[in-house]
Amino acid sequence: MEFSQMFSTSVVVVEFLTSPLEVLAWGSMAMFQGAREVLPSLIACALLSNLGASITEVAKDALVAEYGLRYRINGLQSYALMASAAGGVLGNLLGGYLLLRTPPKISFLVFTAVLSLQLLVSFSSREESFGLPRRKETSSVVMSVKKQFSNLMEAIQEEDISQPMVWAVVSISMVPLLSGSVFCYQTQVLNLDPSVIGMSKVIGQVMLLCLTVVYDRYLKTLPMRPLIHIVQLLYALSILLDYVLVKQINLGVGISNEVFVLCFSSLAEILAQFKILPFAVRLANMCPQGCEGSVTSFLASSLCLSQIFSAFLGVGLANVIGVTSSNYSNLPTGIIVQSLAALVPLCFMHFLPMSEPVIEKGVKRGSSTRSRRSRRVGRVVRQESIAYRRGRESEEAQR
Repeated sequence: MEFSQMFSTSVVVVEFLTSPLEVLAWGSMAMFQGAREVLPSLIACALLSNLGASITEVAKDALVAEYGLRYRINGLQSYALMASAAGGVLGNLLGGYLLLRTPPKISFLVFTAVLSLQLLVSFSSREESFGLPRRKETSSVVMSVKKQFSNLMEAIQEEDISQPMVWAVVSISMVPLLSGSVFCYQTQVLNLDPSVIGMSKVIGQVMLLCLTVVYDRYLKTLPMRPLIHIVQLLYALSILLDYVLVKQINLGVGISNEVFVLCFSSLAEILAQFKILPFAVRLANMCPQGCEGSVTSFLASSLCLSQIFSAFLGVGLANVIGVTSSNYSNLPTGIIVQSLAALVPLCFMHFLPMSEPVIEKGVKRGSSTRSRRSRRVGRVVRQESIAYRRGRESEEAQR
């Protein structure tokens, strides 16, 4: 529990560090015209905002894992994703309404006010409200960090933890992300209204919420390998929906571009988010006690890094095939390459376990293979000893 003791005293500190970054970014774009119109300053503000959001995401995953451990709530990550999806629905609805009714400056001011409210709540929150034990004042933070880092390295060396984690990270990083090019095609070539694209995000978050509920009720007990196999296959096929839109095949079957974007544009993105949920639940159950938060944080950080790499890979692919703001003729080729790249992880499904972990009562999770083998040997020796004594007793009774 050493990590939870250290982590509970730093959750509010994380919010103190990350929320001001987002407030600074959105507040600058709201107050200064150059910040939202000059490209370098706009990129800097977006970088600050995403940096703060990413750190908050990692801290949130660690907090969920530690809270679920302390109160023995299995699959708490499902409820966290439900809450995130519900927040995404409300946020996209609010953003779409503001874009339709107000100028960008007012929208940025509203977002700044929401983030300021989050910062105010963080300032007013007490550390005890998280329900986690406080770190002992006599213990050294540096020593705690060193020990937890050592435990993390030991945990991720376990094949039951490392192999699924490697598969999840690689399956994201090796797929080039062309969502930016597709978005530009939708707005510049198809001339779709931004409200249509925004509403497609709302529908996507609703689908994510429904998928998470279905997983928590019916799919949580399924073996991981066949479940991820189906989700990954559906993800690769859903990418081809962008190919249908670019080639205007939807018009041939009587579906307008607006309706097609509303119903199918966010499907691939939602499946990519949903795919991570089984990994988060399994790793939280498999990692050693006291190390759940650090392992979950390491997974979240690795996933963020893989998404960044995927985005850079998508930019490189767009440059190679010649996709520009005035030429989208090769965009269908890039989408096919993206879909094929999403099928490659299916060749390495053996990295994923076939069965769910069985946790014995009173046995510390994440124990090594050697200790589990020692317990099995001990049980066999005790059983043989009992059988020998019973045999001796029966022989003496016969005499």
